[in-house]
Amino acid sequence: MKKTDSTKKTKRNVLGRGLDAFLPDVPVEAKESPENFFECDVDDIVPNQFQPRTIFSQEELAELSESIAEQGVIQPLVVRKNQQELFELIAGERRLRASKMAGLSRVPVIVVEASDEKVLQMTIVENIQRENLNPLEECQAYHRLMEECSLTQEEVAKRVGKKRSTVANFLRLKNLPRLIQDGIRENVISMGHARAILGLEESSDQLTAYRETVKKALSVRATESLVNRLKKAKDAKPKPTELDSNAIYMNHLCEELSRQLGAKVEISKNGKRGALKIEFYSEQDLDRLVTLLKNA
Repeated sequence: MKKTDSTKKTKRNVLGRGLDAFLPDVPVEAKESPENFFECDVDDIVPNQFQPRTIFSQEELAELSESIAEQGVIQPLVVRKNQQELFELIAGERRLRASKMAGLSRVPVIVVEASDEKVLQMTIVENIQRENLNPLEECQAYHRLMEECSLTQEEVAKRVGKKRSTVANFLRLKNLPRLIQDGIRENVISMGHARAILGLEESSDQLTAYRETVKKALSVRATESLVNRLKKAKDAKPKPTELDSNAIYMNHLCEELSRQLGAKVEISKNGKRGALKIEFYSEQDLDRLVTLLKNA
């Protein structure tokens, strides 16, 4: 009898405290039953279709792989059965990748029943609480929760344990020009830099601030000062008393193109004819624009 109790206690410790937080409705007995808790072939596990994380550090995976090679997988992966009788990953993608790197053919898993909505929420909450996502991935994760689960910003904030204002700030990132979004995704600038740049309304001004920030490797505070200077300079310019409908449309078009292309765009008209000017700042930037235009 003592042996059985000891076995159960060991299994509970292996599962870890974090898992119960994600699976509050699954009884402990179900989690520990042989049908739901076993070692699974890694080839029978398919990726999580709702995984918000797109970038995995190879250095961190290598470190985890070394640890797994020595100690094994301490906390089991969370999976569910799909229609093809394979196991879809819910939580533990880093552990799965590192296990494959370590040469493991089987890994411990716990099988749960969960709807698509539940899987989406569990996956996003796990990544956010463990700070696995870059700011743009976190922005997209919040957006998916709102769109696919019909949640408000307030409800999303409660689900992930954040302030509503924090969620709102992340959601604003999707309004930035593509070039700046790429910079956030690739850790060229931080969330603090992005929040400062969002203080500018027009895409062309945002791009100016972004390029200056990157070129001079500005701190967040220095970027905030730059943004304030750009806003003051813009306010100091005399504003036209009235714009005709055509000029308003052209201004809007320039802003939209700037945002989509991640470059400053100017349109000049002379009667029915005109010219479209797209600025680039390096050969690499030109190649990027050409690729975008070809794929448009």
